[in-house]
Formats: sequence, C-alpha cells, structure tokens
Amino acid sequence: MTSEQLRAFLEVARAGRLATAAKGLGLSQSGLSRQLQSLEAALGTRLLIRTPSGAVLTDAGERFLPHAQRAVDALTAGTSELERLSGTPHGVVALGTLHTVGAYLLPDIIPAFAQRYPEVRPRLSEGLAPALEEAVARGALDLAIVSLPVRRADLVTQKLWEESLVLAVPQGHRLTRLGKAVSLDEAVEEPWVVIPGMSGTRALEAACEARGVTPRVAVETDNAEAMRRMVERGLGVAMVPQLMARDHHAQGFDVVPLARGGMKRQVALLHRGEGYLTAAARALKSFIVESVRAMPEPWGARKASPGARVR
Repeated sequence: MTSEQLRAFLEVARAGRLATAAKGLGLSQSGLSRQLQSLEAALGTRLLIRTPSGAVLTDAGERFLPHAQRAVDALTAGTSELERLSGTPHGVVALGTLHTVGAYLLPDIIPAFAQRYPEVRPRLSEGLAPALEEAVARGALDLAIVSLPVRRADLVTQKLWEESLVLAVPQGHRLTRLGKAVSLDEAVEEPWVVIPGMSGTRALEAACEARGVTPRVAVETDNAEAMRRMVERGLGVAMVPQLMARDHHAQGFDVVPLARGGMKRQVALLHRGEGYLTAAARALKSFIVESVRAMPEPWGARKASPGARVR
C-alpha cells in the first residue's frame, strides 16, 4: 500500500462522498476509485461501501481509520526529519487561504517565493476558515491563512495582521457622497453582494438580526473577484476587508469606512506544529511571515509614508 492510497481513504472517510474527496485531492473520480480499490486489494477487505447518500465505512474501514491516520502522520513526520537533515526545501506545499487573501495578497508573495525557492511548488486552495482549519488538522493542508478565532486547541496559530472591514460600493454611490464614515445601520437596507460565511457577511447578518430585518442579498458568490466585479457593475454593496480595498481606485469601486467601533478581522497562519512541517512548508511559512511584516501598516510593521499606495 502507498501513502497516496491511505490519503485517498482518509479523505473519502472525512468527506463522505467520492466527488468531494476527489476534488479535495486534485484527482479525478476514476483515479480516486483506483486508489481505493488498490488499497482494498492490498488489505484483502472492503473498507467502503457506496450508497445513494455517499460513501460509508464498513466495520473494517472504521477499525482501519485511526491506524491509517497514524501512518500518514508518521510518514509526514519522517519526511520532515529527513528534509531537515538535507536542509534543501523541495516538493509540494499545500497552502489553504481565505478567498480575499488568495486574490489580493498571495499574488504579491508567491512569485517572489518561487524565485527564492524554485524547487518548492505551492499548491493553493481557497475556502472558509472552518473548512481550512479542519483540513490542516487532518493533514490535507500543510499551512492555512485563516481568520481568528481558531476552534481547535491542538493547532498552532501565528497572528499575521489585523484590519478593519469597510464597505465597497459602486462609484458615485449615495454612501460615497455622504463624505464620511457610516454606521452599518445606514447601509443595512442596501442590496448586498456576499460570500456566505465570510467575516463581513456574518457581521451583516448580525446587524440585520439586531434591527429585525432580513438582508437584501442581490447575489451570493464564493469568489472574491466575482464579488468585486458585481459591486463595480452596480449590483449592490459588499463588506470587505481593507486588504481587498487597497487598490479600489484602480479597480473601479468606492470605499466607505465604517464608523468608530466598526468590525475588524484578525488573520493568522495555521499549522499542526513544526514537527509536521517539511523543509518546504517551513520555508513558505517563514517567507509569508517575513513578507507580511515588510508591508505597510495595518498588514505589516513598516510605516506607510503619507499618501503612499500599498502594493
């Protein structure tokens, strides 16, 4: 049996559906099925049964599950130890990230990282913080950039930055013409463009619940760039982190700050501990931290000069 077969089994056991597991592993469904069949053949027993509602573990599968997880963890730790001896980062690093960070920060970081570490290949995936956290916990991701708080106490977090949430509105919108910071109450009845589960969306839902109104959602999307373009086209407004709004003049929408006491988000780097990180993962982790610290506030420690644009 191989580590790929064990990882395939663990992912199906977690996801409950072959299609979902195949997507998470970057495989075709037929490729995933072949991995599972090879594993079952090597073990001489059925581990999974397909049903209309998904894949169900057999009794043998339930008994084998914790052993498979320990085996994968041991392989990861062993690989990390050998790479630590060689001192040369190489191979794939699975990095999960929030939608906005993937679209608006990593394009500034990953190309420079690739130049410094040409033998390392980052594998990027985007998602919401809870799903990314669970993917790190089960070893499907080496690192993740998530919003705090983190629910699992067994994971290591390193805070990267804190930033305000702002309103992204179409150019010339009535809220822009007010010429001041606004309270969320002043915008709550606008049509909204949202990513379900995103920190700004949760803040909007809480504000609407406090006022006893239902948010007027014009469209839901799972893509930060789609959200931005919908706002630019005048479909509605969105609550977004400062990171997403830093080049808003070039992007074609206006930014309206929220009044004092507005919402913020804290962003952190998440992993299972240094012992689980390969040399390549440690290199990427350090590079992300160094790059963020070199950025102007509020993302990094460097003071931005007056009027300077953040890139």
